[in-house]
Amino acid sequence: MGITQNLLGVAGFDVEAILVPLAVAIISGPVVVVLQLLRRENSEQHAENGKLLTRVANKVDEVSSKIDGHIGWHEGKEK
Repeated sequence: MGITQNLLGVAGFDVEAILVPLAVAIISGPVVVVLQLLRRENSEQHAENGKLLTRVANKVDEVSSKIDGHIGWHEGKEK
């Protein structure tokens, strides 16, 4: 079995095997943290929007009922 040399010329010690995973961890670690924070914020915003949509739907139902009643009033008045 032959002795391997890495880029630094040190026999039997592969620097790339250590530096590549280290570089990936240094770069991807903070990115993952930021993505998790954004995900949590997005979930909170979805919950708030769901409540607002429910309120809007209730208001639309109220207006629809009022319009139906008003149209009925006009129909009764014309006869």
